[in-house]
Amino acid sequence: MNTADPAPAAPPRRRRPRGDVRAGLVAAGVELARAGGPDAVVLREATRAVGVVPNAAYRHFADRDELLAEVCTAAMLELADRMTAEIARVRGRRGNPTAAQRRLGAIGTAYLRFAHEEPGLFAAAFALPEQHAYGDTERTPLGLLRAALDELVEAGVLAPERREGIEYPIWSTVHGAAALTTQGPLRDLPESVIRKVEAQTLAFIGDGLTR
Repeated sequence: MNTADPAPAAPPRRRRPRGDVRAGLVAAGVELARAGGPDAVVLREATRAVGVVPNAAYRHFADRDELLAEVCTAAMLELADRMTAEIARVRGRRGNPTAAQRRLGAIGTAYLRFAHEEPGLFAAAFALPEQHAYGDTERTPLGLLRAALDELVEAGVLAPERREGIEYPIWSTVHGAAALTTQGPLRDLPESVIRKVEAQTLAFIGDGLTR
């Protein structure tokens, strides 16, 4: 007669809440992009990281591009958070000309630093340009830039008649420097030279605004 205790029953498998799976897939996609850029964002790899079957991804995203769109937004928000933190380091009340100029410089510095420290996320942020609405949204890199330029007008640094639309050439200039020094022909320059190029870029923008 077998007197051994019966094996304990396996605990019932708990189903993950739907929101948890979706958030987990987005977080996994962000980490894939951080490591390998937008091309590394693959649904199968994201499900593997979360620990769900590959088909589970299609309950939340129609295809890979829908996941990538969420990763784009997350990357852009991380960039905005870094800009916000850099702006917060600048002392001086709103409307002070020197402080206002430094806050604009802080935005450019954070942008360039993000491009170098997080090249995968930086590339992912712009992988699907149509994902981003460039309206009057404050918690975006463009929204922060617009706020800084509005402050320059209040401080008397930037002439009001020059304000409209000037965020786009400024953004283009900084983004161009970031792309050239991270992915383009200037990426192999010594770090000291790259820092000088970036400093000259920001000084060029500042000089142009006060002209």
